Amino acid sequence: MSSASPELISPRSPRVSAARRLGRRNFRGKERLFLAEGPQAVREAAAHRSAGGTTLVELFATTEAAERYADIIGGAQAAGARVHLAAEQVIEDISTTVTPQGLVGVCRFLDTPFEEILAARPRLVAVLAHVRDPGNAGTVLRCADAAGADAVVLTDASVDLYNPKAVRASVGSLFHLPVAVGVPVEHAVAGLKDAGVRILAADGAGDDDLDDELDNGTMGTPTAWVFGNEAWGLPEETRGLADAVVRVPIHGKAESLNLATAAAVCLYASARAQRASGGCRSVTES
Repeated sequence: MSSASPELISPRSPRVSAARRLGRRNFRGKERLFLAEGPQAVREAAAHRSAGGTTLVELFATTEAAERYADIIGGAQAAGARVHLAAEQVIEDISTTVTPQGLVGVCRFLDTPFEEILAARPRLVAVLAHVRDPGNAGTVLRCADAAGADAVVLTDASVDLYNPKAVRASVGSLFHLPVAVGVPVEHAVAGLKDAGVRILAADGAGDDDLDDELDNGTMGTPTAWVFGNEAWGLPEETRGLADAVVRVPIHGKAESLNLATAAAVCLYASARAQRASGGCRSVTES
């Protein structure tokens, strides 16, 4: 840690104040910076590179966390991030969690232009339309990453990708796959269709059953799943844009599935169908 900056004693330090303001959306948008908290998110941020350079630009760490996660500190320094040793009070002041883990990174925005996602000819995409809960948005992003999706699209009616709760819920997956933000749902659907992607709207009242889609062999083509609001699902005009409106079957007595669970089921169904010829890659493989 000899190359780290001196310990920051006062929460009133200008650098601490600047980091703390990133908890508010208007400051994040103005500075195009956001916070990543905890070892997993900071580790992934330090490893992430984009056309604009390294993603992690600054890291605040308690002495205890710096010793415990020396590899992360080293990775941050190797990435060119400015590292500050900070008192616990400083971390608590910056953090948006009740129990901070001693590491808070300041990162550059990393969203991808929608046109670049289309140019890459994606085979599996999650579109978050009208998703307002940041925890759900981050969890769906994590599910998409785990299922091997090529991209995630957040429409202009959805939550801020860089909301601290969304970043935490993604558990580092935010740094793993392209994410486009602020795309009107009509534009997202039209662009994906033009790229040869089939649009499936996930809705509990859908006319088509996910099991039937799998049995009929229609799930192996490039697919984008459109997921709606946590409370009221997808509006009729959005469902009308899809090639099919698909429901996840409820075989037991549960009234419904929450958004993130339904998204995981749908994305994994597509991933399995698309990889059927070559088999699925196990997470236990080295």
